[in-house]
Amino acid sequence: MTQIDVGKMEYRHLNEQIRESKAKQFILSSVTGQRYIGCAQKDKTITINGTPGNGLGSYLDGATLIVNGNAQDATGDTMNEGAIIVHGSCGDGTGYAMRGGKLYIRDSAGYRCGIHMKAFEEKQPLLVIGERAGSFLGEYQAGGTIIVLGRNQEGKAPVGYFCGTGMHGGTIYLRCDTLPQGLPPQVAVRDADEEDKALLSNLLDEYCTLFEFDREQLLASHFFVLSANSTTPYRMMYTHV
Repeated sequence: MTQIDVGKMEYRHLNEQIRESKAKQFILSSVTGQRYIGCAQKDKTITINGTPGNGLGSYLDGATLIVNGNAQDATGDTMNEGAIIVHGSCGDGTGYAMRGGKLYIRDSAGYRCGIHMKAFEEKQPLLVIGERAGSFLGEYQAGGTIIVLGRNQEGKAPVGYFCGTGMHGGTIYLRCDTLPQGLPPQVAVRDADEEDKALLSNLLDEYCTLFEFDREQLLASHFFVLSANSTTPYRMMYTHV
């Protein structure tokens, strides 16, 4: 295991040191906004103590990143495989164009999370947000799964306006009693049934274990299921009748 006191280290130097090292496990301390940590990394586990900068885990290709704190914008940008585990909140554009892998956020995330998420070949990306997400969650989503658990939201919609705008694939699960405002016509909505709850149980198993949440208690609540509405596809947003 390699320990690095990041301090004011320039981000290019830090990432080069990780990339060229033969070590498989790293602990980074005193991280202060260095960008692109873990970019395109494979087969390494990187524990980050502090606040990483934008683009954490961009193009991640099999590594595991553990953040003991918050992360900034574009976390998991275009990640292919691996896992990003954030013991805090994330900024805007989290999970942008995810094509695979798992992105687990204990608390909240900003707007446009999961934008352009897609399933690539056999890979099925999974984004789980523990508390609340901002507006435009799942914008232009084409595949994969987004789950927002709405902890501490007291049943209110755990997402901002225009959830699923341009959605044409994949699934969004929202744990709440009230639908968010501004859902576009290309989004179909239904209540989760027992089959959905069984699937959610599997998807949330690792997440709940990592963050020590009661999975059964979460699943006992109401969930909405959002998917693409085949009768009103997203292309019709730009068609005048």
